[in-house]
Amino acid sequence: MKLLLDQNLSPTICVHLTEAGIESVHVRQIGLRDAPDEAILDHARREGLVVVSQDSDFTNLLAYQAASKPSLILLRIPDAVTAAEVAAVLIGNLSAMATLLEDGAIASLTQDRIRVRRLPLR
Repeated sequence: MKLLLDQNLSPTICVHLTEAGIESVHVRQIGLRDAPDEAILDHARREGLVVVSQDSDFTNLLAYQAASKPSLILLRIPDAVTAAEVAAVLIGNLSAMATLLEDGAIASLTQDRIRVRRLPLR
């Protein structure tokens, strides 16, 4: 599984994820810095990436599109948390969500809780 981090997240998170052996790329690295959310979802769908964001608009778009892919990890972590802490939350929870994310899901992730809904949303 490879992660695509949205603009609202620090690119430094990718550094921490890579050090932990998790493939990731930030939208800035692939020319999608100012892209609309629809373009980010389309890219993730084509490339088989899981989108990671703090933007709940992705959930709405996936519901509207009745899409079964791409999967989304919606971070519900306070803005004051460091990139290293965000990466640690992802690293600590990815294995628990992996199968569902591979099949198509939205995972809402806080520092101490995971909520997963399968796609498409009904």
